[in-house]
Amino acid sequence: MPRRVKDFIEISDFTSLDQLIHYLETIRDNLPADHEAALQIRGDDVFGRRLTITYFREQTAEEVAIEERYAGTDGATAAIEELRHQLDDVPFQSSGRGG
Repeated sequence: MPRRVKDFIEISDFTSLDQLIHYLETIRDNLPADHEAALQIRGDDVFGRRLTITYFREQTAEEVAIEERYAGTDGATAAIEELRHQLDDVPFQSSGRGG
């Protein structure tokens, strides 16, 4: 099952009010269900400020394929996970030194 990812839309500070309102309405009308959108002002005086809209969306099929490829569904990752579980079961005794 695909997981949700956080996506960003940035609007520069050189936008007229009418364009900004139209842009925000377009974004709002096209957000996915359960988007949890938030609007923030980011930046500083040196690099400029911008409005940033963050929202959650489902992964695309391409993102899911890439994640599966690199998530370690191969045998090497399974072997590493098995070793990790074995190490978790090894008892540990503190030497009593605080360091």
